Amino acid sequence: MPTHVAPPGWPAEVRPPDAPDWEATAASWLLDLCPPDYRRYGGLRRHVVVLARFAVLHVEANQAACRRGLSEARADLAQVAGPAVVDAALQTFQLEEARLIAVRRAVGLVEEALRGRRYVARL
Repeated sequence: MPTHVAPPGWPAEVRPPDAPDWEATAASWLLDLCPPDYRRYGGLRRHVVVLARFAVLHVEANQAACRRGLSEARADLAQVAGPAVVDAALQTFQLEEARLIAVRRAVGLVEEALRGRRYVARL
């Protein structure tokens, strides 16, 4: 019986590489990460590795937006919100940045697996 191995950081929603229907679970998860309009493009649904590349770029764009928000929040919000609200906004950006780091790792692992990389269990 084959053992299907997923590395640390692999998304729980996606079955490990080579498990039955693993690419279908990957496609579903990747589409959930992307803008809803991506579901309209049949080419992305048929070519999951292409969808993975789109998802990587989308997550990276979100990371860049988050970094920009962190760097500009104090100056942008100082005139419209009090210090406590600005601090809360910065904390939200920091939480989102941390979440996106994990998502970017997961998307990268799925993309690598779709491109043929396989993982082995280590003791």
